[in-house]
Amino acid sequence: MDTSKRAKVLIQAMPYIKKYTGETIVIKYGGNAMVNEDLKSAVMSDIVLMQLIGINVVLVHGGGPEINSMLSAVGKESKFVNGMRVTDKETMDIVQMVLAGKVNKSLVQLLEKHGGNALGLCGLDGSMLLAEKLVAGEDLGYVGEIKEVNPVPLQNAMNDGYIPIVATVAGGYDGKVYNINADLAAAQIAAKLGAKKLILMTDIRGLLRDVEDDSSLISVVNVSEVPMLKRDGIIKGGMIPKIDCCVEAVRNGVSRAHIIDGRMEHSILLELFSDEGIGTMFY
Repeated sequence: MDTSKRAKVLIQAMPYIKKYTGETIVIKYGGNAMVNEDLKSAVMSDIVLMQLIGINVVLVHGGGPEINSMLSAVGKESKFVNGMRVTDKETMDIVQMVLAGKVNKSLVQLLEKHGGNALGLCGLDGSMLLAEKLVAGEDLGYVGEIKEVNPVPLQNAMNDGYIPIVATVAGGYDGKVYNINADLAAAQIAAKLGAKKLILMTDIRGLLRDVEDDSSLISVVNVSEVPMLKRDGIIKGGMIPKIDCCVEAVRNGVSRAHIIDGRMEHSILLELFSDEGIGTMFY
C-alpha cells in the first residue's frame, strides 16, 4: 500500500475512533480464529489496538475443540443435541478445567505477549454469572441458563486498565457449576454492561441469502426483520441461535450487534473502523 492509501485508511478510521473511545465492546471469540496461529495473532493485535485508543474490550471465549480433545484423551465421546454439549458431571469437570484453566490462561498470556493488559476470569469469579439448569427437551446435564450477570468484576478490571477474558462457566443457585453457551453469555454480558457493540466471530461471512454464495451477504438487518427472514428460510440451522443472541443484545440496549468472519485477518478492525464493514450488522 502506498503512502497516500495508508493516509486515507487512517483518515477513514478517525471518526470511528472518536465514536468508540471510552465505549465498551464485547467480543465473542471462537471458531477458526481461535485455532489458526496467524489469525490468533491478528485478533490479539486488534484487541490491543482497541485498548490503546481507549476502547473498553471484554473478550468472551469458548473452547470446543480443546474440550473435545481432552474428552477424547480420557476416552469420553462428545455428544451434542441441537448444537448444545451434553454435559455429565465428569464432562463438566473437564469443561471447567479446560475453559477456565488451559484456554483462558493461554489467551491471557497471548494477549500480554502482544502488548495488552489482560485478566483471566470465569463466571464463578465474583459471582459474575449465575445460572439455573437449562430445561429444554432432552436432559443436557450440567448445561446452564444465565439468570443474572454481575458486571462489577468486569467493570473493576476495565477501570484498572485490564482486558477481561471470560471463560463461560457459571455458578448455579444450587451450588453446582454449569456450562454456558459462549454466544449467549457474550450477549447477556454486553447487555448488562450497556456495550456499544457485540461482535460474534464465526467461520462464515455473516448472514447469507444463499449459503452457497458468499456474494449474497446481507450487510444490515433490523431486528424486526428477523422473524420474516426465518420464515423465508434465510435464517436457519446453526445461524438461528447466533442471530437470536444478536437480537437479544440489541433489544436489551446494545447499540449494534455484528456477526463477522473470523477467518479474515484483522476482521475486527475492518468491521469497526471502515465505512463498508465486513459482516452482518443488527440494529
